[in-house]
Amino acid sequence: MALNLDECYDHVMGLVEQAGTIIAERNYNEKAVVEKSSNIDLLTETDQQVERLLMDGISGKYPDHRFIGEEETSAGKQAELTDAPTWIIDPVDGTMNFVHSFPHSCISIALLVEKVAEIAIIYNPILNQKFTARRGKGAFMNGKAIRVSGETRLEHSLVTTEFGTSREEEKTTVVLENIGKLVRVVHGMRSLGSAALNMAMVALGGADFNYEYGIHAWDIAAGDLLVREAGGVCLDPAGGPLDLMSRRVLAASSQELANKVVAMLTQYYPQPRD
Repeated sequence: MALNLDECYDHVMGLVEQAGTIIAERNYNEKAVVEKSSNIDLLTETDQQVERLLMDGISGKYPDHRFIGEEETSAGKQAELTDAPTWIIDPVDGTMNFVHSFPHSCISIALLVEKVAEIAIIYNPILNQKFTARRGKGAFMNGKAIRVSGETRLEHSLVTTEFGTSREEEKTTVVLENIGKLVRVVHGMRSLGSAALNMAMVALGGADFNYEYGIHAWDIAAGDLLVREAGGVCLDPAGGPLDLMSRRVLAASSQELANKVVAMLTQYYPQPRD
């Protein structure tokens, strides 16, 4: 039987709203924090609780669906994208922000069927920003249709990017080199502290392009569909097709602008892949 995507969307939206209430209520409270790979790669009880709420809520209705989730992957489960209906989940994208009570954290969740994204939700419950997209049906914020800016000029572009949760020397050198190149050319650069929200800003038309090395599938799966449904492009920072498992992304308001960014960027290929 074909999957009813309308029903899927309604079901997961209810779960996301429940999870959002938890995040919003706790943002300004003290949190118990665990360091994962380093003192900047953080985990809170809320990350784990929200991921479990979403996974249990989806599995209860769709027991054959699969998951790629940040916290279960961090705990040692291998991420594997197959043709089966797969939910790619970041329960709290922007955990560092959440730990510091900086109000830019979100739930990022996407449904892929036969490796094609069908549903995307990026929800910042602290600021009540709910970004949604369905394949072929457009992109929205709080129910209102959104579009990319369409900007094609580097010198008029507002950029979003991050330093990421690794300070490995080779990567840090490339990150700083690219920031040094771009800051001399573009209108400005911003870091919201959340890869998903950075991509949502491109979809909204508030930023003109976003790039990052070292992110994961759960950081970008929802943002990829959101940006494309808003009229933008998502690709590999070297110019080829986007590979969700490559830990690299470039999202832009136009292919023309993306081409200019590709020509400027120093490349870095994080290992291991997702």
